[in-house]
Amino acid sequence: MALVSWRPDGFLIAIGAVVAAAALFPQLGARGGLLHIDVLTGFAIALIFFLHGAILPLEALRRGVRNIRLHLVAQGVTFLLFPAIGTLIFALGGGWFPSSIALGFFFMSTVSSTISSSVALTAVAGGDVAGALFNATLSGILGVLVTPAYASLMAHSIGVALSLPEVIHSVAVKILLPLILGQLFRPTLWKFLERHRAGVQLADRSSIILIVYGAFCESVATGVWNRAAALPAVISVVVAAAALVLVSLVLVALTRALRMDRASAIAAYFCGSQKSLANGLPTAHAIFAGSPAIGLIVMPLLVYHQLQLAAGAVIARRLGQRITA
Repeated sequence: MALVSWRPDGFLIAIGAVVAAAALFPQLGARGGLLHIDVLTGFAIALIFFLHGAILPLEALRRGVRNIRLHLVAQGVTFLLFPAIGTLIFALGGGWFPSSIALGFFFMSTVSSTISSSVALTAVAGGDVAGALFNATLSGILGVLVTPAYASLMAHSIGVALSLPEVIHSVAVKILLPLILGQLFRPTLWKFLERHRAGVQLADRSSIILIVYGAFCESVATGVWNRAAALPAVISVVVAAAALVLVSLVLVALTRALRMDRASAIAAYFCGSQKSLANGLPTAHAIFAGSPAIGLIVMPLLVYHQLQLAAGAVIARRLGQRITA
């Protein structure tokens, strides 16, 4: 997959369009509204993780398993360092911006790494593609369990009533079950899905757009955005950019301190610095569907996702050009 430069694509434009539509006509997509988005979203989440399960190459976990330093750095940054940064933002941000945005940053910090963009950016930069695929796949599997557990620790502090048993039940029904079914049907479906990757991607992205629309309709309809105005968007951009810079610096320092070879260091960087929108949004809906502030909670993840793609594309291209030179 060649990634020459970053530019806004139809997916990002569509997300912007549904956010604008939610601001103008929130009652259509709010809970109990004419479109019944809350019902459709449940099917969309199941579809996303069924497709992920059917496509997920578990055999990738058998390749590159010996590069322990790469795995420790990638998974450690994703599920330990990032949540520590998210906890700091959550603790310090309460007095500066809405508590829902603070929770959103913590949630974003606990989300798993991407698979597609981590591997693609690693390939463009000349890194260890097999190692990136291993870690991105492992991260996605761990995130299904780790992200809800983290989120349940902080949600109560802003009045979102979550109990870990309820979260586990919701995640099991909406995420784990479709994921397992997808894996069970993988031997039958994977060749068909490989031949129709464009259709799979369209279904995946359409489901995410539907989730975004429902989340923002609910928040606008309940008055959350009216109270917060445009401040959350500005805050999200600034704080997300700062988090990306900080994680990038730490990753560079770690790979140098551990004397990792160039290919492994590149894979560790892209796996450790990326956050998955495809996994994060359905998980957020499974956990926070009852909160009217869900639109604010997912805002940091939406912003960080776009920033990581823009920065990652530039960095990958420059690293790849160095190899060519």
